[in-house]
Amino acid sequence: MTQLDQFLQRAEALLARIEAMLPPAAASTGWDKGIAFRWRGRLGNAPGYLQSVGHIAPIALSDLHNIAPQKELIDQNTCQFVEGRPANNVLLTGARGTGKSSLIKACLNQYADQGLRLIEVDKDDLHDLPDIVELVSARPERFIIFCDDLSFEEGEGGYKALKVALDGSIAAQSENVLIYATSNRRHLMPERLSDNATYQHTEDGDLHPGETVEEKISLSERFGLWVTFYPFKQDDYLDIVAHWLRHFGCDAEQIEAARGDALRWALQRSSRSGRVAWQFAKDYAGRAKS
Repeated sequence: MTQLDQFLQRAEALLARIEAMLPPAAASTGWDKGIAFRWRGRLGNAPGYLQSVGHIAPIALSDLHNIAPQKELIDQNTCQFVEGRPANNVLLTGARGTGKSSLIKACLNQYADQGLRLIEVDKDDLHDLPDIVELVSARPERFIIFCDDLSFEEGEGGYKALKVALDGSIAAQSENVLIYATSNRRHLMPERLSDNATYQHTEDGDLHPGETVEEKISLSERFGLWVTFYPFKQDDYLDIVAHWLRHFGCDAEQIEAARGDALRWALQRSSRSGRVAWQFAKDYAGRAKS
């Protein structure tokens, strides 16, 4: 073997070792394969990427009952965004099962034909928000970054990453990206009785929150639009049950006969929510068709 052959062998071995150390190429995004995507965070050296969601929940705005004020606010903000007008990041908070996540999915279905797209990001991947925004900033579509059932404990890294993404980076926010988040906590952080001790009283009687309270409020304040959802009354719950029973093909007589069972179903779960109404309707309609 000549010296040249030995040199080439060593060079090939060195290149192989270098290639093994390099991160894999980022997966290409199939923009034409769907209207919704999930962000898959970094795994080892592999970069994060967007994965198309094949099947979207077919829920429409008309399917959501007894949340008319909340629906109007979200629909109007989303319409402004899709049309290129100023719009706000949105925080949807309140009672569980009242339609917070469903409302965002319904808006996606409503405006997908006008270029709206949705990217679902898990709380553990919020540190990747700058990468996600950079990935989509040059696209012609309008993107809602969707963070569902969001809450933080003390010291979690995603908390600060979201604060920066909302309003805190030296870089300007991309005009084709908004963040919509849902949470059962209005301030996204646990609130304890001890927090009250940090309030400061001034001589003229004014009350000022201390640093602990200010920190907990600072994230939610960065959302321009707050939308609150409330528990349903009994008649509201039964109205939603009737809607979904009609959706599953039940007639008026069956719907009337189901009222007692629907109330017992809610009592067992200690909740009269839209989610509970949907679950009851599926069970009742399925048994009725057997």
